[in-house]
Amino acid sequence: MSTGPEYSADPGPGGSGGEETLTPQARQSDDGPPPDGQTDELGPASPGVAGDTEAGDAAADTQGANVDAEGPAQRTEPGGGDVLDVMSAPLEGDNLRGALEAILLIIDEPVSSTMLASVLGVPLGVVAGALDDLRGEYDRAGRGFELRRIGDGWRLYTRADYAPYVERFVLDGQQARLTQAALETLAVVAYRQPVTRSRVGAVRGVNVDGVMRTLTSRGLVEEAGTEPETGAVMYRTTAYFLERLGLRELGELPSLADFLPESTTIEELEGELSREG
Repeated sequence: MSTGPEYSADPGPGGSGGEETLTPQARQSDDGPPPDGQTDELGPASPGVAGDTEAGDAAADTQGANVDAEGPAQRTEPGGGDVLDVMSAPLEGDNLRGALEAILLIIDEPVSSTMLASVLGVPLGVVAGALDDLRGEYDRAGRGFELRRIGDGWRLYTRADYAPYVERFVLDGQQARLTQAALETLAVVAYRQPVTRSRVGAVRGVNVDGVMRTLTSRGLVEEAGTEPETGAVMYRTTAYFLERLGLRELGELPSLADFLPESTTIEELEGELSREG
């Protein structure tokens, strides 16, 4: 007895010389045609199959109608909370404290209670009370950070008790150090500011375009207008530069006179150069 459809070679359009294709033949048992009431596996599908398909399509249409009637599904974040529900729910208790902490973690300068109340849509007195509660909670738990009130604003700061560990982290090379060329260029800008890149390069005797871009990207120098005569961009040091050096103003920079050679030494050098020339 055959176990599958049989195939015969059927000449292609080119006749006997063309390609041959395989076409299935109706399978029959060795004993003859199948009994009445049975069909071959390759025979036509029974009417019941088509009916089931139509019923399935109708059910799918019905489900689609139900989805449309219910409206669009709400988006759910990976944390499990529904965004629309969170935004529409009134901020109070843990939700209010969480929203305050999220904002306090990203600010670069103290933010006022009035601004926080306006952003969160909560009365000013409620926000002020929540901030006081957070400050007390951090202090009681001995967290590595604390919430300080600076003037009219609030900001998170590292706790002074852990300052040695923070200093060690910073001084152990976690931040990329400036190269010698960058330090020399920064010194020229600090003592000659505002100054153009060409003048800095003339002092150092090399091209400083790349170094100036590095110092600008690090936030140590910034543009300070243009030179009236040439229109070239001038540069100066930033407040961050003073902060990194622990200075309050540029007047606290060390005097260059302490690092210059004596006048007699300069005269001797000039004399040697003139004799060599």
